[in-house]
Amino acid sequence: MTEVTVGSFAAAARAATGVAVVIDVFRAFTTAAIALANGARRIVMVDDLDAALALRARGVGSRCMGERGGLRPPGFDFGNSPAEIAGLRFDGETLIQTTSNGTRGVVAAAGARHIYAGALVSAEATVQAIRALGRVPVALVAMGDHDRERADEDELCALYLRSRLAGRTPDRDALARIVATMALRADGQRLDDADVAACVAVDRVPFAVRVQPSDGFLVATAERPAATGQ
Repeated sequence: MTEVTVGSFAAAARAATGVAVVIDVFRAFTTAAIALANGARRIVMVDDLDAALALRARGVGSRCMGERGGLRPPGFDFGNSPAEIAGLRFDGETLIQTTSNGTRGVVAAAGARHIYAGALVSAEATVQAIRALGRVPVALVAMGDHDRERADEDELCALYLRSRLAGRTPDRDALARIVATMALRADGQRLDDADVAACVAVDRVPFAVRVQPSDGFLVATAERPAATGQ
């Protein structure tokens, strides 16, 4: 049986050697999944605001999306909101994303052989992608808030993924209802209802968000499982 561990914060991401699933439900990796579902070809993930803007200026990506303190940074095209981009098309575009926790965790996990950006919207596809890899140790990393506070939604997503990897069938509708009650921004304000609905739409997208090195960057793309396993 595949070894699956659940950890928190960037330290757990750095320690991952096999598969690292870096989880940020509210809202980074929900936003990334929606962008890919809406046609984006790639998302370059970085941990620095200036780096993101510089990459856009160089033409590495067409638009920047992300947050600091839960808010859209100056000069960015989009914030960290799946609802904001839900009706937009990004056909063939490369986007650039940076967030306080999620993308920082992806950068920290660079030593893992396989990296996935995890959220509830891509949960089942991520499980199937991991199963296709065979017997590889899996680290489920709940990013939380700035390595200081665990985020209940990330921890619950990690437990849900662990349960599915073990072959159990937890109630995803019940999970969505619970997680929807935990929706706070970094500044303590409740998330917009449209963002909450997007983030708790379990298995909304039919692909995992795979992150791989490419041309010196960490790049997320949509990885569709060969089979659903259902």
